[in-house]
Amino acid sequence: MKTLTFFSLLGLIALAGCNTPSKSADDAKAPAPEMTTELLGTYWKVVEINGQAVTNPPSNQKEAYILLNKEGNKVQGSGGCNSLMGSFEIMEGNRIKFSGVASTMMACPDMAIESALGKAIEMADNYAINGKYLMLHKAKMAPLVKFEAKPE
Repeated sequence: MKTLTFFSLLGLIALAGCNTPSKSADDAKAPAPEMTTELLGTYWKVVEINGQAVTNPPSNQKEAYILLNKEGNKVQGSGGCNSLMGSFEIMEGNRIKFSGVASTMMACPDMAIESALGKAIEMADNYAINGKYLMLHKAKMAPLVKFEAKPE
């Protein structure tokens, strides 16, 4: 009888050890946390300017992008033809200020994207990151320019 009691008790201990806590209904409904891309050090490809999609550049032009460098708060990039460079400052509340932004002066067949990107950067005073997208805004207006993080 002692042997039967011993094995019964051992079996109950083993079953109790296998019991894993079940997820609550709240845990099952909670969305997975969204991945957020880092503002600094990310290659941001231009995908939209003033609500208009930016498609792949013609074969004689480069991809339009910006890169906000951690060191020295320097911005670099391309409007598709000319290189751009300057400085930026990040402030509380997702505010951003670009200054001293300049570009090289090469003439290209299509300068529309380049011109619009330069104006958007100049006007922007805040930013938002949603997953792999960066949007530059002026006040609470629709995005001036939308970027997509490009994997390295």
